[in-house]
Amino acid sequence: MPLTRSLSMSSLSGLPLWEEEELPVENLLLFEVAWEVTNKVGGIYTVIQTKAKITVDEWGENLFMMGPYYEHNINTQVEKCEPSNPAIKKAMGALTENGCPVYFGRWLIEGSPYVILFDTKAAAWNVDRWKGDLWDTCGIGLPFHDIEANDSLIFGSMVAWFFKELTDQLGDSPNVLAHFHEWQAGAGLILCRSRKIPIASIFTTHATLLGRYLCAGNVDFYNNLDKFNIDQEAGERQIYHRYCLERAAAHCAHVFTTVSQITAVEATHMLHRKPDVVTPNGLNIRKFSAMHEFQNLHSTNKGRIQEFIRGHFYGHLDFNLQKTLFFFIAGRYEFSNKGADIFLESLSRLNYLLRVHKSDVTVVVFFIMPAKTNNYNIETLKGQAVRKQLWDTAHTVKEKFGTRLYEALLKGDLPDMNTILDRDDFTIMKRAIYATQIVFHPEFLSSASPLLPMDYEEFVRGCHLGVFPSYYEPWGYTPGECTVMGIPSVTTNLSGFGCFMEEHVSDPTAYGIYIVDRRFRSAEESCNQLTQFMFGFCQQSRRQRIIQRNRTERLSDLLDWRYLGRFYMHARSLALSRAFPEKFWMEPLAPPQTEGFRYPRPGSVPPSPSASVHSTPHHSDEEDGDEEELYDEDEEAKRDRQNIKAPFSLGPTPE
Repeated sequence: MPLTRSLSMSSLSGLPLWEEEELPVENLLLFEVAWEVTNKVGGIYTVIQTKAKITVDEWGENLFMMGPYYEHNINTQVEKCEPSNPAIKKAMGALTENGCPVYFGRWLIEGSPYVILFDTKAAAWNVDRWKGDLWDTCGIGLPFHDIEANDSLIFGSMVAWFFKELTDQLGDSPNVLAHFHEWQAGAGLILCRSRKIPIASIFTTHATLLGRYLCAGNVDFYNNLDKFNIDQEAGERQIYHRYCLERAAAHCAHVFTTVSQITAVEATHMLHRKPDVVTPNGLNIRKFSAMHEFQNLHSTNKGRIQEFIRGHFYGHLDFNLQKTLFFFIAGRYEFSNKGADIFLESLSRLNYLLRVHKSDVTVVVFFIMPAKTNNYNIETLKGQAVRKQLWDTAHTVKEKFGTRLYEALLKGDLPDMNTILDRDDFTIMKRAIYATQIVFHPEFLSSASPLLPMDYEEFVRGCHLGVFPSYYEPWGYTPGECTVMGIPSVTTNLSGFGCFMEEHVSDPTAYGIYIVDRRFRSAEESCNQLTQFMFGFCQQSRRQRIIQRNRTERLSDLLDWRYLGRFYMHARSLALSRAFPEKFWMEPLAPPQTEGFRYPRPGSVPPSPSASVHSTPHHSDEEDGDEEELYDEDEEAKRDRQNIKAPFSLGPTPE
C-alpha cells in the first residue's frame, strides 16, 4: 500500500504539520528497544519517556517498549500484568522456560505503554556462548572485563531470541517494526539481521561513542572530522569493541537516524553511514505547561532561591537580592564537553565588566552537576539552618509583639515601644543568632533537601538564565527545558538544540536563545562572545527580562513531540517500505524544497542588540519607563505565527 507524504498548513498553535498517511497499525507491532526503558541512566530515558504519550496515541495496544529488568525499577515504575497478545505471551514463555526470565507490565508514565523487561542477570550464564555466537556472526569480540558491553550482549541476545520466537508465531501478519536506540541495544539488531528474522529495523544513535571520547580529550573535533583514523582512535581508547557494535548496528538497520544535523555530520564520518532521517528530540509540552502563570511561577520560585541565598551567604549578605540574577549550568560532570571550562572563564570576565561599569547587579551562579560526594559542607548546612531558625524566631517574636500591641490598643493606650519587647524576647533573638542544630542528609535539588528544597523544574523556573556552552552536545535537553518554561538560555552551534533554533528562528537572541559560536571561532573568541551575552543580559531592565521570557516561552511549540514526532513517523514508514516492499512503498519524490519555517524577529525589537538595553547598566524593580520598548504580547504572538513558513523538507527518499 502507498505511504504518501504531503504538506499541510493546519497547525499546532500555528506550526505546520507534516501529514504522513497513517500506517495500518492494527496490522503492525511496534517495539522500542533501549537500555533506558524504565532504567534512568541519561538523556535517552527522557527521550523515550516523554515521547511515550504521542506514540501510544498513534499505536495504542500495539506498542511495546523493551529494556533490562532491575527489581528496584520495576517495583516503583511498573505495574505487572499479563500480555493480552498470545504470540507475545508464548515468545516470553519460551525464554523463561529456558532459564532467561522475561517480565511484562505497564510503565507508570504518561501514556502507560506496555513494557517487556529482560532479566540480564539471571541469563548471564549464557554469556560465553552468546559471545561465541557474536564472534561467529560478525567477528566482534567482547573483553571479559567490560561489564557494560557484556550486559548489552546478554540483553541483545535475549531480544533477538524473543523476536525469533515472536515472528515464528505471527507468520506474515502482523508485521514487526523494531526501533533500537544506542549501541547498548545494537547487538540485538545485529543478531536479528544476521539471522534473517523478518522485522523492519531502525537504529538511532543519540551520540556517537567515539565522538564523545574524542571531544573529552580536547581535540579540535568538528574541524578534523575527515582526518581521524577511526579504528586507531577507538583502539587507543579501549572502546573498539563498543565502536564495532555501534557501527555494525548503524549499517545493519533498514533506517539509520540521529537526533540533530550536527550529529548527522559526525555520524557520517564516525560510523561511515549518512543518516536517512534526523529525528530531533522533543518534550511533552503539556507537562511543563503553566498557561499564562509561568511568569508568576518564576517569581514564586525565585523567592525560594532567594531564601537559600540568604542562608548560604549568612553573615556576608552585602548585596541587594532584588538586584541579583541567578544563572545556572546543569548536566553530566564533563568539564570540557559541557562547557564548564569556558563558563568559568567567562564569569571571571563578566565580574570584571560589572565592576568596571559600576553595576549594582549581582550574579549568583549554580553548578548543577552530579558528582561523588561524602556529605554536605557543614558550613553550608549551618547557614541554611541559621536562616530558618532566624525566620522562625522572627515570626514568634512578631506574634508576641502583635498580641501586646493589640492588648494595649484595646485599653486605649499607646504602647511603649521600649517595653513592648521584654528581656526574654531579646534572649530568644540572641540565641537564634548564635546557636543552631543540624541533622540532615538528603540529596541536592530535591523537595526534601535541607539546602534548597526544590525540584529541578521549580529551580529552573526560579532562575533568570541557563548557560550551556557545550562543546559536545548531540541535542541538549537542558536549554530545551528552559525554553518551554520561559527561561532564556545560552547554547552553542555545536549542540543539536542550538542548530535547530538557528534554522527555525530568524533572531534567536531576541527570543532569549543565545547561541555561542564554538565551531568557527577560537576558544578565546567564544569565551568573549559568551561574556558579552551574559553582560548584555545583566544590562536588561526587569521589564525587558519579562518581555524576553514571554518570547522564549512562545518557542515551546517548536519542541513539542506532537510536532517533532512526525520525523519518527517518517522513519517508521521508510523502514517498512525497505523491509517489506511488497506491502509498503513510499513515493520516491519528496515535497518541494523550502527554506524552512522560521519565527521572524519580534516587531518590537530595535535593529541592533545594543539598542534594546540601557546604555549604562542599571536595574530596579521599579522601572521609570523612559527607555522601554513598545510591546504588545498578544499582537506580537499573532504576528509571529502568521509569518511562519512551511516546514523544511526531509529531502528525497533514498533509493
